[in-house]
Amino acid sequence: MASQNNGLVFQDFFPTMVEKLGTEGFMKELRNGFRLLMDREKEVITFESLKKNSASLGMQGMSDDELMCMLREGDLDGDGALDEMEFCTLMFRLSPDLMNNSKNLLEESFFTQA
Repeated sequence: MASQNNGLVFQDFFPTMVEKLGTEGFMKELRNGFRLLMDREKEVITFESLKKNSASLGMQGMSDDELMCMLREGDLDGDGALDEMEFCTLMFRLSPDLMNNSKNLLEESFFTQA
């Protein structure tokens, strides 16, 4: 699904990746992405590690404010960093197609159990 907002075009490739790699393969790729962005000593993604390593994932055009916003959005425990679970959760939340698919599966399970 491609959407356009303020001239920025977003293409959600996660559903295609899940289809091609399977659930386990997709989760492995998410974990690889986490490891690329994390601070090696702290084993979490910090603002500094995100800024330093984001270009390796094609995010070199993001401003400090955008990076900080992304970090805050995913920081569920308020410690100022993203652990692997927070990162994976954020990536799922940023994929409209995966979120819609999850919602549909949840609704379907409710109706089949009733």
